[in-house]
Amino acid sequence: MQPSDYSMQGAVDLGARKAAMEREAKREAAQASGTANPYAIDVDENNFQDEVLQRSMSTPVVLAVLQSSSEQSSQVEAAIDRLAIGAGGQWAVAKVDVQASPQLAQALRVPAAPMIALVIGGQVVPGPTGPATEAQLREWLAQVFEELRNQNVLPPEFTGLGPEGAEGAGAPAEEVDPIDLEAQEALQRDDFEAAEQVYAKALESDPKNEHAKQRLAQVRLIGRLRGVDAAAARKAAADDPGDIDAQIQVADIDMYGQKVEDAFNRLITLVKNTRDDDRDRVRKHLLSLFEVLPAADPAVSKARRQLTAALF
Repeated sequence: MQPSDYSMQGAVDLGARKAAMEREAKREAAQASGTANPYAIDVDENNFQDEVLQRSMSTPVVLAVLQSSSEQSSQVEAAIDRLAIGAGGQWAVAKVDVQASPQLAQALRVPAAPMIALVIGGQVVPGPTGPATEAQLREWLAQVFEELRNQNVLPPEFTGLGPEGAEGAGAPAEEVDPIDLEAQEALQRDDFEAAEQVYAKALESDPKNEHAKQRLAQVRLIGRLRGVDAAAARKAAADDPGDIDAQIQVADIDMYGQKVEDAFNRLITLVKNTRDDDRDRVRKHLLSLFEVLPAADPAVSKARRQLTAALF
């Protein structure tokens, strides 16, 4: 990895754990309220062949390529779910998370997320990319289904869509957090210091804002790694296991690379092998890495127990 490879995208990827937890909670809540999309399935490299390509031989599959940390993706996902429910199962929805399945997204040549496509007979028909409203998605699907009926790919009785506004009409769009918007603008300017200040200020106003705390930790992590040569850092740490700076830097690199357990274990071992001010410094850095992930993440819970045992 070269120094230029460190970017905020890596920090966003670290949020995939949180996104997965939130997605599962959202799904459970939707199921409990009866608003879940029963025609949707999450797909990745392991089940794409069966759930998308094979299924498309008998029924159309709408492919929703999403980014878990994106408000635009959330809005597009909600819109396609409402359309699928309104269609009453005439087509399935296959959802791909580009953060959880980057290789699949690359194989599909996804230009950006969110992206919608239709898969029929194993063939992919590209659709809208980027933000799209429910009305825009409905119009695109109607055009595609009409063309497929004209080509006798779909039977004449296949409508593909339910009555307009039958499901979820008027549902309010999710609001984009203005704090995230301000921070994203700073990051687009490559101004990590300004982005850090945005989240630090948000935490001052609301110390219980877990989202701001996690994003602040992510921004700081990437800030520490900018200009760092990963290969040189790993060599320095291997050559001198007692070099605290080198060990901390490699822990940061592992955290960025989503080798979460490796990062935690390295610092817990260092806690065991240090004393006084050095030990406290390592402990505090480990705690800062905990904040990169959701507090309920199993890896964090496990590492906290190990840290307590190492200290006492």
